[in-house]
Amino acid sequence: MSPPPASVPEWIAAGRSEEYLYNAFTALSNRERQRSYSRMMSLKRPVRALPQDQNEATNHFSVTIGGSPDNQWANRYSNIMPYNRTRVVISRQGGCTLDNDDRAERGRYFNGNWVRELYGGKLWIATQAPLEETSHSFLSAIAQPIMASSSSAVDLPAGSRIRTVVQLTLNHESGRQKAHSYFPSDMRTMMRVLPEPACDVPAFRVALLEQKVIKKANCLQSKVSFVPDVANPGEPIVFTHMLYMAWPDHGVPEGEDLASLLEFIRLVDRVNQTPSPGSSNDDPEPPAIINCSAGIGRTGTFIALSSLLRALGLMSTSSQPTVKQIPPVPASQSPLGPLPKEIQDDPVVKEIDNLREQRPRMVERIEQAALIYEILELAFSDKR
Repeated sequence: MSPPPASVPEWIAAGRSEEYLYNAFTALSNRERQRSYSRMMSLKRPVRALPQDQNEATNHFSVTIGGSPDNQWANRYSNIMPYNRTRVVISRQGGCTLDNDDRAERGRYFNGNWVRELYGGKLWIATQAPLEETSHSFLSAIAQPIMASSSSAVDLPAGSRIRTVVQLTLNHESGRQKAHSYFPSDMRTMMRVLPEPACDVPAFRVALLEQKVIKKANCLQSKVSFVPDVANPGEPIVFTHMLYMAWPDHGVPEGEDLASLLEFIRLVDRVNQTPSPGSSNDDPEPPAIINCSAGIGRTGTFIALSSLLRALGLMSTSSQPTVKQIPPVPASQSPLGPLPKEIQDDPVVKEIDNLREQRPRMVERIEQAALIYEILELAFSDKR
């Protein structure tokens, strides 16, 4: 393997060391085990009294809403539930907000979290791939303007609306369904998407407006339109769906696909900054929805890459990148305390730890962490 380019920061080059990567990911895994314990204890309360420090962590990492028997049907995987603290709520009153907002009690359950990039600053909805029963709430997250929240957990851009959906899993992989399709596969048909049982809202009528393959980015890009299935539905909601087709479940893209993944990340950024013709959503950079199958491994890896490429000035391909200094980030307010000294100066490690504070198990595998270093290094050597 050739040595890294001289201009690559040491913390990126460090990712080439298997020993460093193992030690860093082990430290991250130890912290995630503590979060996992707190999540488990939150589901057992008030059966068992906890010491004060454990009680604080249990409240911070509580998943009681996603773990409720009333909501388990909507979790694609029974062991992956959103934190209450950053949980996305689909409001019956027409907004998309946080769980700890007062309006949440009247909302619909949705297995997704608001996630803010640590270094890049962009806001995402990280979520599981839709089930047939949750496709309507998924589309509702796109249809409804975002409500401001009184919570300090995430600063929501009130009035903005989702216009880009990123999907990192094929609908079927290895003979298993990983995602349910919620728009038609051709432009000659209309799909009707029903709400979940006992939810008294109109169905959606969904149409595919256009579709194209972008080979350089291994991307199937679709323009999708939908309206409520009522007599006077109003203006259709239009969004862009971007499917990356070369990222296997429980793995990472092959070597020849790394360049296409970098191109795809940059393409997503450009598309999300471009309003659809006639759109009333003029936010220059609205939040985007991103999902793989579970919404943790590939999803977390993509967000981490997006954040660091943005912070380093490596997102654009219009000219040779101008590398910026990684900005300083305030110390984490996690009840787990600071990262171990030997890794607390590594932005990749800090980004992963930050994502895991907002949604469980983000960047799930060591191979996915290694991919982050590898793509960042590729971006430095990219001369396009």
